[in-house]
Amino acid sequence: MEQRVSLVTLGVADTHRAQAFYEALGWAGESPDDDVVFFQAGGMIVALWGRDKLAEDSRVDDGGGWGGVTLAYNVASPAEVDAVLAEAEAAGATIGRPGTATFWGGYSGIFIDPDGHPWEVAHNPGWVLQDDGSVALH
Repeated sequence: MEQRVSLVTLGVADTHRAQAFYEALGWAGESPDDDVVFFQAGGMIVALWGRDKLAEDSRVDDGGGWGGVTLAYNVASPAEVDAVLAEAEAAGATIGRPGTATFWGGYSGIFIDPDGHPWEVAHNPGWVLQDDGSVALH
């Protein structure tokens, strides 16, 4: 198996509401069947699908709690972290942690989407941020 991720699917309570939230952030998605929404996110895809359907398809019991995953969005500066957090809040996100200096030498904050999925918005001066938004460890 190659070391890569092709698709991340977020289980959501209301697919249309979740789509509207991400589109308010400037994302453009498509839905082939009005049941699932796909967003091209660089070299991978982020999908929104009913949480109940995702749990059934994944063969897991959904206790309704946080799933132990935080998504991340890296930017080129601390000012961009604050700008993205403000944009997310305006779109309906809850700010879990405002932008602040981190113990690892960067700057980051957290927003939580309407379905409880946390997103870290981070500036990591130790990583290389490519023009296409992808990151490299070196």
